[in-house]
Amino acid sequence: MEYWLPVAWFGVIGFGVLMYVLLDGFVLGLGILAPFAEDEHQLDHMMNTAAPIWDGNETWLVLGGVGLLAAFPKAYATVLSALYLPVLLMLIALVFRGVAFEFRFKAQKRGKPWWGAAFALGSMFAAFAQGVILGALVEGMPLQEGKYVGGAFGWFSPFSMLTGVSVVFGYALLGSTWLILKTEGRLQAIARVLTRPLVLVVVAFMGLVSAWLPFLDSRIMARWFEGGNFWWLSPVPLLALVNAFALWRAAMREGRDGAPFILALTFFALGFAGLVLGLWPNIVPPSMTIWEASAAQSSQIFVGAGLLVLLPAILGYTYWSYSVFRGKVSADAGYH
Repeated sequence: MEYWLPVAWFGVIGFGVLMYVLLDGFVLGLGILAPFAEDEHQLDHMMNTAAPIWDGNETWLVLGGVGLLAAFPKAYATVLSALYLPVLLMLIALVFRGVAFEFRFKAQKRGKPWWGAAFALGSMFAAFAQGVILGALVEGMPLQEGKYVGGAFGWFSPFSMLTGVSVVFGYALLGSTWLILKTEGRLQAIARVLTRPLVLVVVAFMGLVSAWLPFLDSRIMARWFEGGNFWWLSPVPLLALVNAFALWRAAMREGRDGAPFILALTFFALGFAGLVLGLWPNIVPPSMTIWEASAAQSSQIFVGAGLLVLLPAILGYTYWSYSVFRGKVSADAGYH
């Protein structure tokens, strides 16, 4: 059990992060795509597609953060010390996005464009910060005796900037496919037109990140290319390419509005799987493994007992909310 508990907790945290990326990613994508709205009424329509469910999505981010603190406190302390500034930027941007989302619907006609711009900027900065955090983690933290020694700007690098921009375009893709699913008419047509180039851009960025990744650390290169591992791991990038091609085709196919969004979610899930496979078993690359960073077994079991109640409740609420508000959202639908 001492060996498998950290593995189980790593799976729970990874699942929570993936769920946050998939579910809140499309809402951030709506903000990123806000400048493409033709008028304020169309932006109302875009935001109304996510209005009933957007705030519940961030529960998954809280679950991932709390799980990291409870199960891997050493990793939590290291990551927060190293990434204090981008994490702070992400939180401020998420608050800014949330306030703008609510206030825009209450604002007078003259104030609406300003809150719309705030919604777009908050979404863009939050997405970029999340990409920077991801890139800095993947690139690795300079550690000495288990402590971070990289300084306040150790996270800043060409690779982390690349992943920051990549996540912005990735979330925009999730947002455009969500609009295909939830809208009709002119707004859906705009979303379809935007989706195809976004697929190409996201695939190009994913290719750049994937090509760069093995050269960040010799251990990542070994994981993929030594001992015949490539033949076992190659189905992940191959499936991602097939998925991207199917998404590109589905974007302009009338009558199957759910397919692009499902394929976009799958594309992100495959990218996340490839990332985990390349870094395993490190939770803080390049050298802190999940077993080195894990809390005492008794602590993991104690928190795990609460998780057995909490996780089904979150899953149930998520399923219920998306089920209740399924279907198309009309252009004249009111907020909530």
